[in-house]
Amino acid sequence: MQQILITGANGFIGRNLDLALRRTGEFHLVHSLRSDSTDTLRNKVRDADVVFHLAGANRPQDPSDFQKVNVEVTRTIVDAICECTNKTQRLIYSSSIQALADNPYGHSKRQAETLIESIAGIENKFVHIYRLPNVFGKWSRPEYNSAVATFCYNIARGLPITISAPERLMEMVYVDDVVRTWMEQLRGAPSSDVYCEVNPVLRCTLANLAERIQAIHDMRTSLHVPNLSDRLNHALHATYTSFLPENDLARSVQLRTDERGWLFELTKSPVFGQVFVSTTKPGVTRGNHYHDSKIERFCLVQGKGLIRFRKIDTGDVIEYPVSDSNIQLVDIPPGYTHSIENVGESDMLVLFWANEIFDPNVPDTYFEKVLH
Repeated sequence: MQQILITGANGFIGRNLDLALRRTGEFHLVHSLRSDSTDTLRNKVRDADVVFHLAGANRPQDPSDFQKVNVEVTRTIVDAICECTNKTQRLIYSSSIQALADNPYGHSKRQAETLIESIAGIENKFVHIYRLPNVFGKWSRPEYNSAVATFCYNIARGLPITISAPERLMEMVYVDDVVRTWMEQLRGAPSSDVYCEVNPVLRCTLANLAERIQAIHDMRTSLHVPNLSDRLNHALHATYTSFLPENDLARSVQLRTDERGWLFELTKSPVFGQVFVSTTKPGVTRGNHYHDSKIERFCLVQGKGLIRFRKIDTGDVIEYPVSDSNIQLVDIPPGYTHSIENVGESDMLVLFWANEIFDPNVPDTYFEKVLH
C-alpha cells in the first residue's frame, strides 16, 4: 500500500484531497503538522512514496512566514527526498500563478518551485508543479482563499459584498477538478512532466461572478434554476450551497390550496421547463384542458388515478389507469385534452413536469372537457 504524506492537510485543498484519498481505501495517509519539527518532517518524507506538498503561507500576519513556510519547509522536503537514493518517490506541489508576480508571496512560491525543479532529473524522483489560479469549492475560507468564498459566504447571509474591479477577469479552478487531476496522476504511470495543469480553467469577470452567485442565491425563493450545464454555474452552485448556514437549509413552499387539494412549484428553468407537485382528493378531477405546443409529463407517486385523453377533433377517449403499485411516466401530447381523476380512497400525489415555464401572458392552456 502506497504511503502518502500530505502537508497542509487541514487547509482547504488538503481537506478535499484527504477525503478523496481516504474513501478509496487504497493508500496509507500521513499528515505533516505545523507543530512538526524539521526532523519529524524529514522522517515523514523519507517514509512516503508520494508527497502532496500543499502547506503554505498565503496571508500571514508576519511577512517572514513567506520565507519560513513557503521556502524553508519546501527545502526540508526536497533535501529529505534527495536522501532516499534507492526509493521511487513523487512530489506534487501546489504552487500559484502568483509565482510570476512581483510580490513577497509570489517570490516565495517561485523560490519553492526552483528548489523542486532542482531534483527533477534525479533517478526515481518525479516532481510535478501546479501553478494554480484561484481555487474554489466546499470548505474554502471567506476573506482568505478566494473571492468566490467571500461572495458565497456574504450573499448566503445577506451581507454586502465589495466588487473592487468589476471588469477584472477571474481565472479559477474548481477544487474537485484539482483533486480529480491529482487522483488520475497518482493512479497513472510516473511522468517526467514538471509543470502540469488542472483543467478546465473557468473564466469570468469579477462582476459576472457576483451576478452568478446572486442568481444562485435567488433561486432558493424564485425557483429559477440557472443553466447548470455551464461548468462554472454547476461548480458555483455546489460551492454556494456549502456556505449555507446550517439553520437555513429549509424553505417553505408557496402552497396553493383549493377544494381539489394543494399544488406547489418545485423548480423551473428556461432550459428544462417546470416541475410541480399536487395532491388531489378522492373523486376529484384535475385538468380538462389541452395545449398547442406545451408538453407535460405526469407521474403518480401515491394513490390511484385515471388519466384520460381525447384528441380535440375526435370523440374517442383513451384511458390510462395509474397507481403507486406500478409507477409510470405518462406523456401528454399537444392537441389532446386531458385530465387526471383520483379514483382511489385516499389523496393522490402527482409529480408534474412541463417543458416550458408557465407564462400567464401566453398560457397555451385551453379549457375543454375530455368527457362530453
